Amino acid sequence: MSNAVVARDAQEEFAHAREQFIQAYARIDSGGTASPDSDALRSYTLYPYLQAARLRRDLDIAIAPEEPADLAAAAFLTAHGREPVSREVRSAWLTSLASRRQWATFVQQYREPSADDELRCQYFIARIELSQTEGLAAEIAKQWLSPQSLPSCEVPFAWLRTQGGLSVALIEQRVRLALDKGNTAFARQIIAFLPPERTEPLLQWATFIDNPRAIDTLIADPERAVEPEVQLATWRRLTRVDRDGALARYDRLVTARRLNETQASPYALALALSLAWDRRPEALDYFKRVQNSDFDDVGREWQARAALWAKDWTLVSKSIASMPGAQRETARWRYWSARAAEHMQDSTLARRLYESVMIDDNYYSAMSAARLDRTVVPHPQQVAVDKDLLREIEHLPALLRARELFWSNLRPLAQIEWINGYESLSEGAKVQAIHLARNWGWYDQAVSTASQLKLFNDYGLLYPQPYDREVRSAAALTQLPEVLIYGVLRQESLYRADAVSSAGARGLLQLLPETARRTAQQWKRPTPSAEQLLDPSVNVPLGAAQLRMLMDKFGGQTAVALAGYNAGPSAARRWLPAESIDSDIWIENIPYNETRAYVQRILWHSIVFGWLRTGEAQRTESWIARISSSNDAAVLGLR
Repeated sequence: MSNAVVARDAQEEFAHAREQFIQAYARIDSGGTASPDSDALRSYTLYPYLQAARLRRDLDIAIAPEEPADLAAAAFLTAHGREPVSREVRSAWLTSLASRRQWATFVQQYREPSADDELRCQYFIARIELSQTEGLAAEIAKQWLSPQSLPSCEVPFAWLRTQGGLSVALIEQRVRLALDKGNTAFARQIIAFLPPERTEPLLQWATFIDNPRAIDTLIADPERAVEPEVQLATWRRLTRVDRDGALARYDRLVTARRLNETQASPYALALALSLAWDRRPEALDYFKRVQNSDFDDVGREWQARAALWAKDWTLVSKSIASMPGAQRETARWRYWSARAAEHMQDSTLARRLYESVMIDDNYYSAMSAARLDRTVVPHPQQVAVDKDLLREIEHLPALLRARELFWSNLRPLAQIEWINGYESLSEGAKVQAIHLARNWGWYDQAVSTASQLKLFNDYGLLYPQPYDREVRSAAALTQLPEVLIYGVLRQESLYRADAVSSAGARGLLQLLPETARRTAQQWKRPTPSAEQLLDPSVNVPLGAAQLRMLMDKFGGQTAVALAGYNAGPSAARRWLPAESIDSDIWIENIPYNETRAYVQRILWHSIVFGWLRTGEAQRTESWIARISSSNDAAVLGLR
């Protein structure tokens, strides 16, 4: 029996009860009148979730000291207290109890592992009110050490102060935590509780964070006291916000503060990194001033990237050689070692290194194939199906609930149940769980589970193509390759049609509503609502159209268009080189780690999708291209 048949049978098994559940659950949110629950609904595996939702509603409106909802909540937690469904009920009940000052019941029902800061602070208040204060000062002192404001804990903090537990050292420790996170406004509030003689260095630190150019006061007054960590943190911030200003101040700061070569080294590294991110030639000069002991993995990588941009292949080789073994042996840096060897006329070493990279499956292996004029064939490693074990785990209560919640469009709850069930599985069963999620159409869960188990190369399993109709339509509209659209889709949303990012990007190709509206207007398509962007038939063509416009804007340069799709066209335009440069060097020097990985992964995804669709070896010689310079961009109309 095929996986599709198994999944269809599972969907049909509870179809009637599931539909009743979805409708009843929706009525709770809308405030509609509930109809009597059928026997099928009461016996449905998700019925406790319906009960929990009704309880949360009733607890939210409870006002009397003792309500029927309290008895119902207690009974529910007795029956389901060990299941994930109980978490939100307990949280809602505790919140309700706190609002009604039912402290004795609150303390009885409180569970620390599932508590957030709000509930924890209420728990402290409950214990103070009930005079259950043994050991409480130490617990509140631990909570005190938060870098952000906790208004709900003001009463416990005030109590701690009356007990003499809020020492000067503890106050200063919290100020430093806030400053370390850059939360200067809150830090200044806490500084007010310190004696005057302890405030000056902390206020100075806050001033430097808010205005790193205030480092000029340290240059003008070499004898002015400042903590070394504060001075270095200020300098690092200045290098990020004002590269030219930092360049102009470096020698003056080193001289004024009497920094020897060892002391100046971390300052040189901070400046070198910022300059390298802007692909500035001065970066290499400042990398030379960095002591070996101050180089970390990031510093070594960016020294190598700066050398690549300068086409200093000898320095590229030396920079890679100085990396720790594990870093040096990654596919990335073996590939660049090969490129350096090739430029240094050591073709034997270059070929050997390229061939060593080709055993991997990633962007660098595909680039190595292009350098050797070979085709690319992925190396699939199938995750075998154990039908008996698969059948066993799919009926485990937690995973059954996870499946039904997923099919009921309650993803956050489904995720909690999945984790609950997955963590109890044997190692062999965890592998089978990948197939389970895939069979349900929960593609992102299948891929993330496989990644957690470090299983990346079962391409038939982990590179599904469930949106062929939408992708074909988008390809016909935009004349973009279907495999490229699928690559963007997989990277952007991992097949989640309902994905919504923290920035508000929506759907399979993660379109911001304003971008989608603008794109629809330019392509003479209906203006979509935010909700319609969760419809694949709307989202995929518009996302492809946006990518097509970026391709046209950047002269058909796929890597630049992809970078613009991820980081925005302004950033991609800013990253164009002054003179044309090899595409692999340009991609390697994308300053945003996320965008660099994004471009490389989509290029690799397109290879996998092409191979899956044709069964044929893929060619990547077109990847050996040059990225047009910013001068060329003017001709292309990119400015």
